[in-house]
Amino acid sequence: MAEFGVIGLGRFGARTSMELLDLGHYVIGVDSDEKAVEAMAEVLTHSAIADVTDEKALQELDLANCEVVLVAIGEDLQASLLCVLHLKSIGVKEIWAKATSKSHHQILSKLGVSRIIHPEEEMGIRVAQSLNYPMVNEYMSLGHNWFCVEISIGEYLKGKKLRDVSSEDSEFFHMLLLKKRDEVTTNPSMDMELEGNETLVMAGSLKALKSIAPKLKEPS
Repeated sequence: MAEFGVIGLGRFGARTSMELLDLGHYVIGVDSDEKAVEAMAEVLTHSAIADVTDEKALQELDLANCEVVLVAIGEDLQASLLCVLHLKSIGVKEIWAKATSKSHHQILSKLGVSRIIHPEEEMGIRVAQSLNYPMVNEYMSLGHNWFCVEISIGEYLKGKKLRDVSSEDSEFFHMLLLKKRDEVTTNPSMDMELEGNETLVMAGSLKALKSIAPKLKEPS
């Protein structure tokens, strides 16, 4: 269980706070808008109405002890940047920030933010990937064009072996696990036969994963 700070309790900040709370963490929620804070006050571990462009106001919140502080301010560029500067000044080591434009991203990068988030862009990519590859339940970027993906194996693949839905580029592709009901097999054999109702987790380069996509799609 860790403690996180979320500055900016709009739709993105509020939803992130709720998810962190559901995962069992402590969340300090901060916003200059009294109504936004009041709407979350009963569920947050701690909440505060504060001018996030005021370094002294931020220092009083003891945010330096948080595992990560997320600056979820999107529309007000000046407030976002000043907030990041003040957080660094008071000793917050891990700062994540929401960016709404290329220039916003560039300045946050220069300020040394640990991670910059583009919620709308990232969601757009996820939706597009889901539309293009409906068999993919979840995917995670590992960097350098490598991804980890979770795939549902349909009935139409029953009787196929893992090698039949694998990539020939073994250097850039790895089968991680196969889940059949309550049974999980790690590093499954390529000779394992599919039953048509499993979950498969694999990792690989974008090129390798694209090469197997046609093998996983249901015939039209």
